[in-house]
Amino acid sequence: METKMRSVLLLILLVFFGCKSDQASIKVAEKSNTENWVGTWATAQQLVEPNNMPPTPGLSDNTLRQIIRVSIGGKQMRLRFSNIFSDQPTFLKSVSVANVVNGAIIDEKTQKQLSFKGNSAITLSPEQEMFSDAFDFPLQAGQLLAITIHYGKTSQKVSGHPGSRTTSYILEGDKLNNETFSGAIKTDHWYTIIGVDVKAVKNTANVVCLGNSITDGRGSGTNKQNRWTDILSARLSANKSTERIGVLNLGIGGNCVVQGGLGPTALNRFDRDVLSQAGTKWLIILEGINDIGGIKRAEDGPIRAQELIDAYKVMIDKAHAKGIKVYGCTILPFEKSFYDTPYRQNARDIVNAWIRNDSKYDAIIDFDKIMASDIDSKIILSNMHDGDFLHPNELGYCRMGEAIDLDLFK
Repeated sequence: METKMRSVLLLILLVFFGCKSDQASIKVAEKSNTENWVGTWATAQQLVEPNNMPPTPGLSDNTLRQIIRVSIGGKQMRLRFSNIFSDQPTFLKSVSVANVVNGAIIDEKTQKQLSFKGNSAITLSPEQEMFSDAFDFPLQAGQLLAITIHYGKTSQKVSGHPGSRTTSYILEGDKLNNETFSGAIKTDHWYTIIGVDVKAVKNTANVVCLGNSITDGRGSGTNKQNRWTDILSARLSANKSTERIGVLNLGIGGNCVVQGGLGPTALNRFDRDVLSQAGTKWLIILEGINDIGGIKRAEDGPIRAQELIDAYKVMIDKAHAKGIKVYGCTILPFEKSFYDTPYRQNARDIVNAWIRNDSKYDAIIDFDKIMASDIDSKIILSNMHDGDFLHPNELGYCRMGEAIDLDLFK
C-alpha cells in the first residue's frame, strides 16, 4: 500500500512540474516572438591609414576608452568587434561598458565587464568580427556609453573608423577599472568597435544611413554628436510614434560608390555595413559626390553618372530583397568647391534627375533643394557650409536633419 501511495505521489509531482516546465517554455517562446535584436549604434570599418593610427603608446598591452552615442535604449545588449581589415590577430584581454559622467570619466557603479562565449578575453583572428555575449544593462535612448578595452598584442594593420568626431582615450597598461582616465592620451578616432545591439520589443527598428563625409559628419563639432544623422535620431526619439526607431551612421569620409576613394566602396561594403545590421527597416543613401569629383575628363562625365545609377539600382534591389525600404538623397550643391567643373556639374545633374524622376527609391530626400542657396542654384547656402562650399557646417547639418519628414518612418 505504501509503495502504491509513493508511486501515485511521484506521478502527481511529475505531472505538476512537467506542466510548469511546459508553461515556462511557452513563456520563453512567447518572449522570443515579441523581442528581437536591433542595432542602436554602428560605425563603418576601414583599414586605418598611417596618419590615423593610434598615437603613442599605441594599443598593444594598453587600455583604450571610446565614447559613443546610442540611439535607442534597452535592458539587454551585445557589442560587436572587428579585426576585418587586419592580417594578424588582435587580442582583447578584457572589455567593459559604463555610463559616461564627463569626457573619459565613467560612473563606476554602472561598469559591466563583457564576456565572449563565457570568457573575459577573446582573440580576434584576421578578417574576423565577433559579438560579445548578451548581458543586462539599462541603456537609455540617446545616452553616451563608454567602451573600455584592455588589449593584449594587436595587429599592425588596424581596423577602425577614423572619422569619429568623438575623442577616445589611451592609458598604458591595464586600466580597465580606472574611473577617471586622468592623464590619458587623446585621439579622435575609433578602433575595433563596430556596433551595439539592444534586445527590444518587436516593433523596434532602425534606419541605416549609408554615405561619405557628409554623413560621417565632416564639419560638425567634435564631441557634440550633431551630424545630420544625430539630429534625425534625436527627432525620432522625441516623437511618440517614432521613439523606437534607431539610427545607424555608416558614413566614411572620402568614400566612393563604384571606385576609388577611402575605405571600401559603397558597393563592396554594402552587405556588411547595411544588410548585416540587426533590425533594419529603412535605408538612406547619400553617396556619389566623390565619384563625381574624381571625373578627370568631360567625356567621362555621363559614363560615371550611369555607373552611379547602376550601382544605386544594385543597392536598392538588394535592400528590397531583405524587406528594407530605401530612400534616395540628391547630391548637394558644390559650385565654388574644389570639385567644381562644368562636366562634373553635368554629371551631378544627370544623377539627381534620375533620383527625382526615374529611380526605384521608395521616397526621395531632396538635400540638393534643401541646401541650395536659391531655386536651381548650384551653390550651397552661404551660412550652411564649412568654408569649402562642399561640406555643411553645424548649422547645415541641423538643417539637413530637421528637413527629413518623420512620416517616412511610421
